[in-house]
Amino acid sequence: MREIVTLQCTVCKRRNYTTTRNKKQQTEKIQLKKYCKFDRKHTLHKEVK
Repeated sequence: MREIVTLQCTVCKRRNYTTTRNKKQQTEKIQLKKYCKFDRKHTLHKEVK
């Protein structure tokens, strides 16, 4: 039961990445440090709908 989620940059607010997560095992939203090509640095990306 995996669902596709979108990750949004917390600095520039752009949706840069998509990933999957298991809804049953991971109930909280995903937060990952990913590279933002618009800011040209690693920033925190949060899961959005």
